Amino acid sequence: MDVVALVSGGKDSCHNILHCLASGHCILALASVSPPAEKDEVDSYMYQTVGHEAIEKLALALDKPLYRTCMKGSSVATESIYIETEGDEVEDLYYLLKEVLLKHPTVRGVSVGAILSDYQRIRVENVCQRLNLVSLAYLWQRSQPHLLHEMLATGLEPMIIKVAAIGLDPLKHCGKPLRDMTSVLSRLHDQYGVHMCGEGGEYETFTIDGPLFFKRLSLASTQLVMHSDDAFAPVGYCRISSINVEEKALEKHPPLSHDQLTCFSQSLLPHIFDHKHLDALPKLQSQPLLDPEVATEKAPSHPHCKHLSDEETFSPFACVSGSGSWLAIRVSVSEGVIANGNHLQEVFQSK
Repeated sequence: MDVVALVSGGKDSCHNILHCLASGHCILALASVSPPAEKDEVDSYMYQTVGHEAIEKLALALDKPLYRTCMKGSSVATESIYIETEGDEVEDLYYLLKEVLLKHPTVRGVSVGAILSDYQRIRVENVCQRLNLVSLAYLWQRSQPHLLHEMLATGLEPMIIKVAAIGLDPLKHCGKPLRDMTSVLSRLHDQYGVHMCGEGGEYETFTIDGPLFFKRLSLASTQLVMHSDDAFAPVGYCRISSINVEEKALEKHPPLSHDQLTCFSQSLLPHIFDHKHLDALPKLQSQPLLDPEVATEKAPSHPHCKHLSDEETFSPFACVSGSGSWLAIRVSVSEGVIANGNHLQEVFQSK
């Protein structure tokens, strides 16, 4: 399936692209919604806007065309069920994807890095339904300690560029690699219930490198902007003034052919894809990134999800939504269920 990937620069949207490729899909383009031209960052229920000034460099690093629009709307319709509303920020996404379809008419799917927000999920689904597209959200309702471990184990390199939670300090933590923050986040998760992947708005990231990057980025110059000096949960973000683009060695590039890229992506997710031919690929060197006790957290159930198996302690979700529904297939490691693109399409078409 040809897919457009919604990207903010954050870790979730980048990691969901890897899952799309591993499932056999093809990413044709990237799409991003930025804040109004006169603003660095805005509070939005729908979009991550911090780091938007570097999104074009992200597209360059991923070697994909980028389609952008500035937010014209705001959060007008905030009810649990979204209905098309003039002036709402959701309509900015609708017109952006409509533009993408004019340039790439074969696109049938949208890669979405949603993990926990029903507000976002319902609105993306509404837009996809109106444009006859399928929403692909492979991270939906995943156990966050497991998911964070998985992201970093693939070689993804997100940088923290905003913090807004108890125990996090903009002066200390903004600009740090997320990889260096796992022990802090694990402790805050245990003490205060902080979401390990930042799903409560605790932090935002910008991704500078990963297994799908042809070039590596580095934050050359940033400016710390303080929103709040609250004694318990100060809020601040990095304004990215300058970002460098560095060439990567050819052996560090992802494969170019579709089949090889699918196999490569699957090799980075060995707990999901267990094919014999993966043995011939280079093994990913990873190390424990989280406390084992934290990493055994049971993935939460969800009323919109149909689970094939609940026996395993950790089972990733492969989620497909379309035509007004949200179908989730839990991949059972113990039973060797493989979530490839053909299987997901068959399930979707058989509903």
